[in-house]
Amino acid sequence: MSDDSFIREVDEELRSDQFKGFWAKYKWFIIGAAVAIVLATGGYRAWDYYTLQAAGESGDRFIEAIERSNEGKHEEAIAILEQLGKDGVGEYPALANIRLAAELAKQGNIDDAIEAFDQIAGDSGFNETLRNVARLRAGLLLVDHGSYEEVTERLQTMANTGQPFRHSSREGLGLSAWKHNKLEDAHRWFTAISQDIEAPGGIRSRATIMLELLAGKGITGQT
Repeated sequence: MSDDSFIREVDEELRSDQFKGFWAKYKWFIIGAAVAIVLATGGYRAWDYYTLQAAGESGDRFIEAIERSNEGKHEEAIAILEQLGKDGVGEYPALANIRLAAELAKQGNIDDAIEAFDQIAGDSGFNETLRNVARLRAGLLLVDHGSYEEVTERLQTMANTGQPFRHSSREGLGLSAWKHNKLEDAHRWFTAISQDIEAPGGIRSRATIMLELLAGKGITGQT
């Protein structure tokens, strides 16, 4: 046997003895950690499964409420939505509350609907997009049922460049300004729509018509 082979055998034996000592000293910690990992993985998968099941059930109830509403059974729809707003999973409580506010508006309870939308918009526990949807819905209701200042309070920030709901927000602001004879403001909002290449065709067409009506009144945005 060469010296190199002898040295390798001794080194392997030492490593084996070290491992045995390490295992004897720490085996219960290692086993405990392994068990904890298995339990944690199993628990996560169980929770994930439960969450998916609960979300699916919430989704089914939300669809059921929409179907009841489309059938004209508004009281049944409202009852389902109210309960879903209390015990739904994920984004469904916010969706239920938004739909519930829409049901109130459909029944002519405009003040209650606006209040409900405002409550959703002010709830930091909800997804920001859904809060903005509620803010937009409240603002659009106020176009016909409130002041220009009330509409501005809800929609002006969302009308800024780059905001996802800016087109509808600008249209709501423009219509409210037109209604309250704030024609320069109306011109400014409809011009913003017409100059935005990302504005949907329908909204841009309506903005163009409003700009023509404003021009007929001598409002061209030129000083």
